[in-house]
Amino acid sequence: MISTNQFKNGSHIEIDGSVFKIVEFQHVKPGKGGAFVRTKLRKLDDGSVQDKTFRAGEKFRPVHTESRKMQYLYDSGEAAVFMDSRDYEQIEIPGDVVGEAMRWVLPNDEVDVLFVDERPSDVQAPSAVEMKVTETEPGVKGDTASGSGNKAATLESGVVVQVPLFIEEGESIRVDTRTGEYISRA
Repeated sequence: MISTNQFKNGSHIEIDGSVFKIVEFQHVKPGKGGAFVRTKLRKLDDGSVQDKTFRAGEKFRPVHTESRKMQYLYDSGEAAVFMDSRDYEQIEIPGDVVGEAMRWVLPNDEVDVLFVDERPSDVQAPSAVEMKVTETEPGVKGDTASGSGNKAATLESGVVVQVPLFIEEGESIRVDTRTGEYISRA
């Protein structure tokens, strides 16, 4: 069993038969009354975020989690298909489970797939990726007063990000996947 004083961001617990990921938590010790823990939990089944409060010392069943390197093969329409690099077994993960992370993943890229109790439940894209710019307006010198400005650029995965004016079509750039911001040329 796992107690509330062993909570960590990113760990998983089971509450009433459902598995939740701890997004954030805060121990609160009021001047009067018993201590409690305020948490923000993401339900793995549907991705909804809930605020819950527990008494200090309350116990929960820990959930076995494992991260495996897998290769993204293709999108079948309603699911993303991955292959385990060790035994070449293919699995399908529904689109609502993989979510926003797939915007940054191209076919044949390696990603970490999180398994909770032997069920795939999340895809973790790298924190920064290199992608080619497929479409952007030409940047004209003198467009801005200070000489620095941004323009929209479409990447090969279809994501649109803001890049400096000197970036042209066909160039590879590095992008932070957490914020969607341009980092540098690749």
